[in-house]
Amino acid sequence: MNNHVKLKGRLANYFDAPLRLGFFLILVNLMIYFVDWPSGLLLTCFTIIYFVVVLSMYMNNRTLLMNELVSFATEYGQIQRQLLRDLKVPYAILDSAGRIIWTNQAFENATHKEKGYNKAVTTIFPTLTKDVMPMEQNETDVRIEYENGWFDAHMTRIPLEEMAENSDIIDAEGYHDYLVALYLIDETATRLAIQEVDDQSVAVGFIYLDDYEEALESVEDVRRSLLVALIDRKVNKYVSSIDGICSKIEKDKYFIVIRKKALRQLQENRFELLNDVKTVNIGNEMAITISIGVGVDGLTFAQNYEFARSAVDLALGRGGDQAVLRTPENTFYYGGKTQQVEKNTRVKARIKAQALKEIVSQRDRVYIMGHRLSDVDSFGAAIGIHCICSALDKESHIVLNEVTNSLRPILDLFSGNPEYEDGLFVTSQQALDGVTENSALVVVDVNKPGITECPELLKKCSSIVVFDHHRQSTEVIENATLSYVEAFASSTCEMVSEILQYTGEDIHVRQEEADAMYAGIVVDTNNFVSKTGVRTFEAAAFLRRNGADVTRVRKLFREDAQDYKAKADAVSQAEIYRDTYAISTCDGKGLQSPTVTGAQAANELLNIKGVKASFILTDYQGEIFISARSIDEVNVQVIMEHMGGGGHMNIAGCQMKNVSIPEAIGVLKHTIDTMIEEGELS
Repeated sequence: MNNHVKLKGRLANYFDAPLRLGFFLILVNLMIYFVDWPSGLLLTCFTIIYFVVVLSMYMNNRTLLMNELVSFATEYGQIQRQLLRDLKVPYAILDSAGRIIWTNQAFENATHKEKGYNKAVTTIFPTLTKDVMPMEQNETDVRIEYENGWFDAHMTRIPLEEMAENSDIIDAEGYHDYLVALYLIDETATRLAIQEVDDQSVAVGFIYLDDYEEALESVEDVRRSLLVALIDRKVNKYVSSIDGICSKIEKDKYFIVIRKKALRQLQENRFELLNDVKTVNIGNEMAITISIGVGVDGLTFAQNYEFARSAVDLALGRGGDQAVLRTPENTFYYGGKTQQVEKNTRVKARIKAQALKEIVSQRDRVYIMGHRLSDVDSFGAAIGIHCICSALDKESHIVLNEVTNSLRPILDLFSGNPEYEDGLFVTSQQALDGVTENSALVVVDVNKPGITECPELLKKCSSIVVFDHHRQSTEVIENATLSYVEAFASSTCEMVSEILQYTGEDIHVRQEEADAMYAGIVVDTNNFVSKTGVRTFEAAAFLRRNGADVTRVRKLFREDAQDYKAKADAVSQAEIYRDTYAISTCDGKGLQSPTVTGAQAANELLNIKGVKASFILTDYQGEIFISARSIDEVNVQVIMEHMGGGGHMNIAGCQMKNVSIPEAIGVLKHTIDTMIEEGELS
């Protein structure tokens, strides 16, 4: 075989050099014959002897040289294989299906598998599926976790087309197979070091006592100092137990500094301080609740401080008795199971009324808008703001695009009424065309910019006023000149009715306006049954004195027979999930306001014994609308927030796109199950 092997390259040139020099010697010999033939004859003899020796060595040593080369190559391959076998980096070769072909000793030690293990790599690392292997690209990196360690799995694609083309046993036509070289780079020590540094990073927070003054007033004078001391001890002991620092900055406010590792502990325990503080009782009629705001993962300590301030403001805006954790990317909520206590004082309402009066007086035009698919509360509150603007001789317009069937009877009180100008109601496009730099915008019954009637209008108005009674979420209307969000209020109409009383003594409320605001209170309180306080009845009494008629309002809410049947069907088909959650669907075909009908059906389901919360799903305009209701045992707002919605503790909802009714029910049930497992729901 070696006689047929041809050398090439530098080795061939080196091996053939004596023969090439021999031909040069023959040429010299011929030239010498012309000079001196005896010398030429002598050189001829030398040349013959030279060729005999060179050819003899060439023939004898060629076989020996080829054998040595083959032996060296074999030994070199064995050395390479042994080096790979002893390589300290875990290394394996996989076929195109992900099956292990060969492993080195480091790989076997790292995975605790014996030599010759040839099963799929997913049996060791489930995340290394065929989808993550290099396909078109030559290399990929995947981070994997294995036995409390972390590895960076580097995979390199090795094509086999060229090998197949040079093979005598494989038909290379259409052959595109490949191998995968897998390297495991141990990142455990690096990850642990990074984790340790991250655990030691600083998180800052605030703890506010909710309704501090009201709580002290419910205790005898001699016990007030004891109540404050017990709360201080409870808060300081809790923060000290996690190796944190707590400083009281005001009589009802604390500033805390903790490590991120301790913060994770608080998250795992779901901020148990929220419940611990409620156990402080020395005869106080009202339980003590707190609001916690924490900021972490900011670029600077100052940014963490700002995160904490905005987080505690958000906790207070959502009704208190909860903790809010703010990071640069996300906001997390904990608690919020207690109904916020109604404040008896109206000082805040008077201050907001004066501020609204000043803002409106300085503008030449006011636009008023609520949320999309405006309901009775949103419309009634808008009418109340229009009443204030009219008393201040300011032009005002209510932005209203789509009118629901439930809103049509109340809208008819104003449309075509000679007491009101034709341009009172405008569409979003008309508002955008007419807005000026000196226009003000009043947003009612909503604080999420994405679901307002005209989100673009928020960007064109420099003065924005917000009135809402829903708990705040992460998405809020920013840069509002005046924001009045009270989660304890029953409705926005109640808030606007109070504002009306403090705007001026000469304000005249027409009968239609009083009916609209009264209707808003009736709807949101479910006929004064849900979330009704002293101030709710006082606002209703004010509207009643200004011409609101109970009988007239009741007639406005009479339903069509088809709507009533749809509501009855939704109630009759309800499924009681986990013995306490009523879930049903509302067929919106043929209904002008199917979402309103669904909300009414959700209220009806709460009349069933044992039902803590009800959910009605309605397919409307290609989206799934979920109406969630509860009485006092379940915070449906938190459930809806997990599904991308929001609302109030007892009244909430969400919208889902690109899903069917069965899929939406599945998501709802999964959300409930997850929250129960994590302790958010009991």
